[in-house]
Amino acid sequence: MIALRSLRPLKTALTGLAFALLAVANPAFAQEFPDLTGRVVDQADLLDPSQEAALTAKLEALETQSNRQVVVATINSLDGYDIADYGYQLGRNWGIGQDGEGEAEKDNGLILLVAPNDRKVRIEVGYGLEGIMTDGLSSMIIQNDILPEFRNNNMGGGIIAGIDRISTQLTLPEDEARLIAQDAGQQSGQGDRENIGLMVFWLFVLIFFVIIPMFSNRNGKKYRRGSGPVVIWGGGGGFGGGGGGGFGGGFGGGG
Repeated sequence: MIALRSLRPLKTALTGLAFALLAVANPAFAQEFPDLTGRVVDQADLLDPSQEAALTAKLEALETQSNRQVVVATINSLDGYDIADYGYQLGRNWGIGQDGEGEAEKDNGLILLVAPNDRKVRIEVGYGLEGIMTDGLSSMIIQNDILPEFRNNNMGGGIIAGIDRISTQLTLPEDEARLIAQDAGQQSGQGDRENIGLMVFWLFVLIFFVIIPMFSNRNGKKYRRGSGPVVIWGGGGGFGGGGGGGFGGGFGGGG
């Protein structure tokens, strides 16, 4: 697990670097996020009023019991962004998680992010929870609890099922929660290493085929129109799941 944990800061740094490079190259890239209006931000209108009220009550009780903050966010569109990048930036923008006395208790927030029109879902995790909410465990919750309901067109039920599993994990004794997370993380360790390699590759493509040509054009150099590379991203039907990534910042508001 030591090797696996060492990948988490690298993944976070690569994601942040990619966003920073794009923001510098193109100010219009700066993302706009929905306002943090409470523990449930249902921009995509996936929940009926009773479900939203029940979730809000559950998340309030969870925070009282565990001193950890969880927010459900449904958004209309990722606007072309990868959900991992969007979730990371949303976590930083909202500042979910409390600033505790000890380092391990800081940034102890989590966002369950659902983008129905993009058919994507992700659990984004603050640094303070990475020991008990690994990528592997987050992926298992998405695959086993959330997506089956989504595929049955029960969006609200999938969100509630996911929050129930997350709440159970966050209220377990620390040692027990870590054992569960480590077991799930070991199953996904190879996938994490493959994801790092893929992130490095696309960062290379971004720098050398987008950023550098963009700045070269600004400096007066001319390129033949249409000579740039064409990148085709894979896609498909059904919901795609994600794991969890780290973000920092204290909780700035909410209901």
